[in-house]
Amino acid sequence: MIYYARPRVMRVDADFCEIMIPLRRRTRNHLKSMYIATLIMGADLAAGLLGMDLIQKSGHRLSLVFKDVQGDFLKRVDGHAHFVCEDGAAIQALIDEVITSGERQHRQIPVRVYAPDKYGEEVLARISLTLSLKEKTAV
Repeated sequence: MIYYARPRVMRVDADFCEIMIPLRRRTRNHLKSMYIATLIMGADLAAGLLGMDLIQKSGHRLSLVFKDVQGDFLKRVDGHAHFVCEDGAAIQALIDEVITSGERQHRQIPVRVYAPDKYGEEVLARISLTLSLKEKTAV
């Protein structure tokens, strides 16, 4: 599915990740707006890439999984979608908690969806994913 959506990483650093998924034939529905599955995938990629980047920089072996998702879809996304996650500090704190406690930890990570070419800075959707981290055990 990711191959068909053709996402692009616009920016990623310690606190921020932005992913863009173009609106095209394979990502839009019969109403010419983005499929809900594509919107969830974009949020997953934005939060997941930021989490994986911070885990790699920590030098620890942690498993990353999203345990649930909630979405508020405020307006149809009928332009190229930008998924923004600015919760790097909260993800880093979660990583630190997992390393310190040795136990699985969870935290909700918000992602905002924009279509700047069409709507500027207006938020079209808010998607929250619960990030669940745990140290990998040696096998």
